[in-house]
Amino acid sequence: MSGLWELEEQPERVISVHPEPANRRLSEHLWKARAQEFDLLVRAAHCELVASQRLTVRKAVSATLLGQGQVEQVGRLVEMHEADVVFVDHPLSPVQQRNLETTWNTKVVDRTGLILEIFAARARTREGVLQVELASLNYQLGRLVRSWTHLERQRGGFGFMGGPGERQIELDRRMIRNSIGALERDLEKVKRMRATQRSGRQRKDIPTVALVGYTNAGKSTLFNRLTESGVYVADKLFATLDPTLRLLELPGGLRLMLSDTVGFVQELPHELVDAFRATLEEVIEANLILHIRDASDPMQAEQAKVVHATLQQLGVVGDDAPLVIEVLNKKDKTPGLASFHGEDITTSRLAVSALTGDGLHELTDLLTAWLQRDMHELRLHLAISDGRSLAYCHAHGAILSSEAGDDVIDLVVRMGPADAARFNVQSDIHFLNG
Repeated sequence: MSGLWELEEQPERVISVHPEPANRRLSEHLWKARAQEFDLLVRAAHCELVASQRLTVRKAVSATLLGQGQVEQVGRLVEMHEADVVFVDHPLSPVQQRNLETTWNTKVVDRTGLILEIFAARARTREGVLQVELASLNYQLGRLVRSWTHLERQRGGFGFMGGPGERQIELDRRMIRNSIGALERDLEKVKRMRATQRSGRQRKDIPTVALVGYTNAGKSTLFNRLTESGVYVADKLFATLDPTLRLLELPGGLRLMLSDTVGFVQELPHELVDAFRATLEEVIEANLILHIRDASDPMQAEQAKVVHATLQQLGVVGDDAPLVIEVLNKKDKTPGLASFHGEDITTSRLAVSALTGDGLHELTDLLTAWLQRDMHELRLHLAISDGRSLAYCHAHGAILSSEAGDDVIDLVVRMGPADAARFNVQSDIHFLNG
């Protein structure tokens, strides 16, 4: 992977600070897991984490969030480790950020800023770049501060992460809003293009199955295993940002579009959810959602809640919402993990290993059963010379039986509603529309 962060000769020396509001009443287990996840995000930003400090905030201070003693405590850590950046696992107001930077004499970035930086470094397609730019400008709109100085060295990238020419410029509100308007228009074009593509798939009766889940749950590994694709995979948070669609062909002539999407995380900034809505419409408009869970992660129950909450934020709820099936991944790391097959496929829970392929046959069998729920079985009486209709049946359906006579061939074929609708009934003979 090549990214903005990797253009640095040496990674930044950083400190992570984990303010723990006393009124949240989270268990020690949950707070420890949250802190570990934030430190993983810091490392994902190609930084050298030299210290990590958890602080209990009994009463938030409007000027600095942290109490005076805590500010001094972190300041000593900054001086001791000669830190370039302090990442704070909590939203900071522009005033709080500026005051802490002045006091600590170093850059300060909150949780939203950190995730935005990671997204900016990972986006590859024009669509992904546009979405990250939009999210970053919306984030800056309430701040109107110059570019983060820990990104001061000349590099490629976006205006808000630019080189010496941009970093001294104060972005005024009108410039940002104009830029936001232009980006929103560009993303609206992307949205219309995706809608056109979805409409084409629907006309061809090709349903869409979306992979969703917590970041680093193994979605892209599973996607590659099923579709034999080469989507970028890494054991890091937010390895996949840009959406990918691939055609998956199943036994019996069945086909579906499989969609790999960006992973979710706790408190995913609303700027990113809003900006990535064009991409996540593949989830909203999907016919089926596979919720991929990391069965080996002790925090999987909490992660599942985050995924469900994000789906609700996207509006994937209600009677018209797509079906959701849970897939427990990383079976190879979870001894004894087994699938559960309910009376209906939507109550089933599959255990798989995307890495080794164990259990994937159960997943493809389930997808096949789901596709076949709306399939039509047709009895066709075709002339031997009607090679066009026969070829269509083989290409778009599953031949269940075939019996050839002197001049005709009797077929029983299973196919989807749109393909079945191409045949008209005249007497006892079915002809392909033409």
